[in-house]
Amino acid sequence: MNQPMEWALSINYLRQVADQLTEMGIDVAPWLASHELSLADLEQADTSVPWEVVRALFLEAEAITGESALGLMVGERLRINNHGMVGYAAMNSGSVRQVVELLERFIPLRINLVMVSHQVEGNYLNLQIRELLPLGELGPFLLGAVVVAVKNVLDFITLGNCQVAEASFTFDEAFDRELVRSLFRCPVRYNQNWTGLSLPLEVVDQPLRTADPAAFEHAEKLCERELQNLVSDASVSARVRRLMLAKQVNFPSLTVTARILHMTPRTLHRRLLDEGTSFQEILDEVRHALAMEYLKSQHMTIQELAYTLGYGDTANFRRAFKRWTGVAPSFFREGNEN
Repeated sequence: MNQPMEWALSINYLRQVADQLTEMGIDVAPWLASHELSLADLEQADTSVPWEVVRALFLEAEAITGESALGLMVGERLRINNHGMVGYAAMNSGSVRQVVELLERFIPLRINLVMVSHQVEGNYLNLQIRELLPLGELGPFLLGAVVVAVKNVLDFITLGNCQVAEASFTFDEAFDRELVRSLFRCPVRYNQNWTGLSLPLEVVDQPLRTADPAAFEHAEKLCERELQNLVSDASVSARVRRLMLAKQVNFPSLTVTARILHMTPRTLHRRLLDEGTSFQEILDEVRHALAMEYLKSQHMTIQELAYTLGYGDTANFRRAFKRWTGVAPSFFREGNEN
């Protein structure tokens, strides 16, 4: 379990789920054992759990508890000191904006399944959290936990005066309204085109009382070093896949991807062959995964989806999807309607 994972989660967060289940009176040993994990494994520092195991455990936890807001409850447990060196850097940041920029750069150190970005719209800074790997039915659990955990960080550094104006989620309403009201203390909107928190611009650059520039600089350097180690450990194919998932539209070409990775196109092609894949195979895998999740969401027409995934002709997309799954996209969508 100590080897680098392409898509993984820090075991520290799995431990928080286990603790929440225990508080709800559930014996977590069988839950873990079904995936060859133990309570002792949860105490290992700096260990990652592969995505397929994380996904299964989280879905099983929701099924065991029958609690649709389990992700929010886990996120509420997370405090700034649960986030390692990234949390320590946030604790010593000079402003909310500096924390947002910190999360944009270093969130892969804690969870590489999502990315953070921000956008200024009118009088608000929108801190946006986007899934890099299509989360499907696990979206409400994981995104709910991340959003609440980020809000907890902001509340801590602002001494409870974060002043979140609004929380947004891309999925349908999935949580108990009373619990949502008590956790967020602001309007929460669903079926939006992004997930995250809206912050008034007037607060994002205010100096923070907890700021310690020297401690922040030290923590930032340690995060940078850890990130460089993470990048160097990742396979080339994993890095290419991450770039494509980060875009999710207008995928970069082989030439552009090679330049981003500081390689020549020929070197990138050779490195991918050495790993048993190719640029086109990775592109097809990403398109396949995104197509299935977009079709499940019911929010796009097949024509819109084909365009989003880079197909100039809808017929080409239909042929590709049938090659991947054996069925037409319309048939797949009908089989996944709620």
